[in-house]
Amino acid sequence: MADNISSRVDTPTNISLSSNVAVTHSLEYKTVSVFLVLLVCGVGIVGNIMVVVVVLTTRHMRTPTNSYLVSLAIADLMVLVAAGLPNVADSLTGTWIFGDAGCLGITYFQYLGINASSCSITAFTVERYIAICHPMKAKTVCTVSRAIRIIAGVWISTCIYCMQWFFLVDIQVGRDGHQFCGYKVKRELYLPIYLIDFAMFYVIPLLLAIVLYAFIARILYLSPLPNQPDTSATTLRRSCRESSQTVRTGRQGRPKKVLSPRKQVTKMLAVVVILFALLWMPYRTLVLINSFVSTPYLDAWFVLFCRTCIYANSAINPVIYNAMSQKFRSAFRGLYSCQRLDGNLRSLSTIQSGIGTIRDLRPIQAHSNGSDGKRAIMGISMDVTTQQYEDEHQETVNGMGADCYTDVNTTAIGGGKDLDETSPAGDNESDESTIHNTTET
Repeated sequence: MADNISSRVDTPTNISLSSNVAVTHSLEYKTVSVFLVLLVCGVGIVGNIMVVVVVLTTRHMRTPTNSYLVSLAIADLMVLVAAGLPNVADSLTGTWIFGDAGCLGITYFQYLGINASSCSITAFTVERYIAICHPMKAKTVCTVSRAIRIIAGVWISTCIYCMQWFFLVDIQVGRDGHQFCGYKVKRELYLPIYLIDFAMFYVIPLLLAIVLYAFIARILYLSPLPNQPDTSATTLRRSCRESSQTVRTGRQGRPKKVLSPRKQVTKMLAVVVILFALLWMPYRTLVLINSFVSTPYLDAWFVLFCRTCIYANSAINPVIYNAMSQKFRSAFRGLYSCQRLDGNLRSLSTIQSGIGTIRDLRPIQAHSNGSDGKRAIMGISMDVTTQQYEDEHQETVNGMGADCYTDVNTTAIGGGKDLDETSPAGDNESDESTIHNTTET
């Protein structure tokens, strides 16, 4: 029984993890655990769904890096749904309520999401390294189609690897008589399986990320950029954005220091990797220590802290994207703002059609009535109506922060290629995003 209890800590759902039944069944513990898990999981589920939606529905967001971020978002959703929500049911009922099939399926999807998220982080780290340190090779390697093939390979391989958990878990009965989903194998067999999993999906990805981001930092911050392209289009685009900001605020703001797109994206992805390492460290360390000690450490509140860190790691990535990526921030706002713009454009089309019809009737009325005064009054009325709507429409566009509107203008100016932002990547990408860090987010 001691072996079963010690092994139970490695289940992300943490069913009856604590040996202190009085603590886990107390009202204070139940209240805190349910509220905390629901809050973190709710924010994470909404945020990751938004990431998937904006990348799949916004054409300029379909880049190789964003493809890996969609894979990461789906994996995080799987962790939050398969690990976080069952934990709420366990805290409320104090026992396993999903049966044998639920024990097998939920454990499988937990590890599938955990392992797929680790592989997705490794994939975009390698992609960043190639895009920045080997820009000529990135022209053919860092494409959306290749990223999709890599993502498919990651998910297929992790699906096959995680099938082992179908043979390792089963319904167990604790000392207090309550059921829980635990491991049915002996500790001697479980330990090498966990150590392999720990090395493949935590230690090796972090070591690889440290080495690759060290090379990336050397290129970005210590080496001059070779073959700098003409920045006239970039300067024009930034001038338009500054002018739009001045119109909205009514004053000339102090210029802010802006990171280059590839530095901005690399910094954001590095933060994702760092948080992955920090937030998974308490749980991984606890399981590793309990795998070797005779009496496992299973303090209920510390176990709750470890679980919350796991869920927070899956929930915090969309917050990072919004805080550190201008394109993601604009895309998130565009989910609402662009809908308003489409409605205004449809209204403008309707009004212009009505005005065209009225103007067609003006010569007939002028000929029949012979009154130049009426025609002048009608023209003035139509001009006032048109000007009033154009003012309202311009106010709406300015209120959007020139996010969707500026991107459209930039594409028109650059002939479909933006020297500072990433255009949609494909098999035959030849724009600056493939030569000079084309896979920016």
